[in-house]
Amino acid sequence: MKHIFLKTFLALALIFSGNSYAQDLPVGKETDTLFFDDFSGSSLDREKWNVIGADFWVNNEQQIYVDSAETIFTVEDADAKGTENALVLKAHYRPNFITFRGNNFDFISGRINTRDKVMFTYGTASARMKLPKGSGFWPAFWALGGGNWPETGEIDIMEYVGETDWIGVALHGTEYSGETPLVNKYFFPEGEDVTDWHVYSVDWRPEGMDFKLDGRLIYRVTKPMVEHYGKWAFDNPKYLILNLALGGAYPYKTNGVEEPYNGIPSSTVELIKEGKAEVLIDWVLIRKMKID
Repeated sequence: MKHIFLKTFLALALIFSGNSYAQDLPVGKETDTLFFDDFSGSSLDREKWNVIGADFWVNNEQQIYVDSAETIFTVEDADAKGTENALVLKAHYRPNFITFRGNNFDFISGRINTRDKVMFTYGTASARMKLPKGSGFWPAFWALGGGNWPETGEIDIMEYVGETDWIGVALHGTEYSGETPLVNKYFFPEGEDVTDWHVYSVDWRPEGMDFKLDGRLIYRVTKPMVEHYGKWAFDNPKYLILNLALGGAYPYKTNGVEEPYNGIPSSTVELIKEGKAEVLIDWVLIRKMKID
């Protein structure tokens, strides 16, 4: 059933005008599947993914990442909440779990990437995801270059900070990192929000990028737009990242919450304690562009 859905989605994306992959890809170019994972195994496939551990911390996030079956695991049937099987990134409340770089961490969560396993330059990266409701949750689907940040670029295919009616997309590079001007919010139409299953994707080409949600174009960035601010940082290999962060810089700038945790209100702490802090990923796909 899952593969039927994926094939149907890709077929519709090629047929419909306006927001289609077919129109947005340059004439004469071909794509093929470079990477696909539908998380149908009993655990995360370590041949495809790296797992980040507790020696990593950025952006004043309020969790620490751990390599654990508590935070990164696969589910099926009813536990997959509308699909056959899925990967789950789940956050937990663990008071005084660890002290790292002088900070005490009361939460644990999961972060994975394809660095040095699957790197790609140009093509379409997409993932079908279901996100949790709660102010201060900060899941993301994104791509980084293999070198120094921001010189080798960052592509934020989907970021969400707990307001269920919108997601953000962005680009970061030299002279346009952090508070980047190359950013857009997409607001869902009435009757939809982030807690539904959606396909988040980017079509990355030498001359620009199209960000899409369920095949609908939501933001276009051209190379001249980027070079207005700084050097184009998107002609080098990138790897994919999926993570569930809690609080920190971006959620705090959105909700202004300082207590009980930076960017995390007490209502969201309760959601975490109740086991509701989880991101489900149905599949991840990279279709590589062949340049003539």
